[in-house]
Amino acid sequence: MKILITGGCGFVGSNLAIFLKNKIKRSKIYSIDNLFRKGSKINENRLVSNKIKNFRFDIANYKKLSKLTRFDLIIDCCAEPSVEASAKEQDRVFNTNLLGTFNILKKCKKDGAKIIFLSSSRIYSMIHLKKLVSNENLKKPIKIKYEINETFNTSSPRSIYGMTKFSSEEFIKEYSFAFNVKYLINRFGVISGPWQFGKQDQGFVALWMYKHLFKKTLSYIGFGGHGNQIRDVIHIDDVCEILLRQIKNIKKIHNHTFNIGGGIKNSISLKELTKICQIITKNKILINKIEKTSKYDIPYYVTDNKKINKYYNWYPKKNLSELMKDIYEWLLKNKKLVSEYIN
Repeated sequence: MKILITGGCGFVGSNLAIFLKNKIKRSKIYSIDNLFRKGSKINENRLVSNKIKNFRFDIANYKKLSKLTRFDLIIDCCAEPSVEASAKEQDRVFNTNLLGTFNILKKCKKDGAKIIFLSSSRIYSMIHLKKLVSNENLKKPIKIKYEINETFNTSSPRSIYGMTKFSSEEFIKEYSFAFNVKYLINRFGVISGPWQFGKQDQGFVALWMYKHLFKKTLSYIGFGGHGNQIRDVIHIDDVCEILLRQIKNIKKIHNHTFNIGGGIKNSISLKELTKICQIITKNKILINKIEKTSKYDIPYYVTDNKKINKYYNWYPKKNLSELMKDIYEWLLKNKKLVSEYIN
């Protein structure tokens, strides 16, 4: 089997490429990545050391994409995942997230290939997600009552980033109907783990541990600045494992959309995340309080994994404590490497 991973030098793509290379012995794994993001060159070196070739060009360039060898499966990990960046750099986000997926679909049609698309929890309506929490000035911890399943409201506004991912989903379904392109769509929430170069608005879990380890300041941003907003988090190892199961069963199970995340057991507030980082690093740091946040921010998201569990008998194996220890140990081993990439 020949598998192409777009965004193969990103956090998810690089981990997945190496994982699949080791797990599917008779497969040939390839990557496409234009190395735009910080840390992507480091990940390309990781791919090379695992004998995985990366094609250095932008997936918005269909002329180059169309000339590549035939693939059996394309896993689309390529995206600008920052909600805030999508409001500031609209052309780049559109070309990467939507035009890029459209080009991949044309390549799938040409090759007779299947597609696994990594979508996002941000395709869901921000207004309806905010309604799940009664008070936006979150002085008290949120009681976790709701899990978001695949039928949750997807009406606008979602954010420009969310719109590109939702539109990509719709293109995939139309290509499936028109040209019999078999697909799987996975709507992921927060993914974290070793080799994530974290930022405040994307990759915040790794960032939190980094700031504690190196005694730098952080901020609770928005919703009163109390740090009570909630997300569920999934370990990159669990992401790789469910994608492997999907690949192995894609002839039988396809043309489905799944929500995939850490679920209630792996949901956490920023304040709770701070406590875990303090315990592991034995450091306490200054955390500022910023009451207001971007209009794109949401106070709550927790994944409902019932459908993915039903189809694949899958659930996340690694809990938050294991996740945070894995990140901590990786940071310790790579102090010099990460200092210039995590901010």
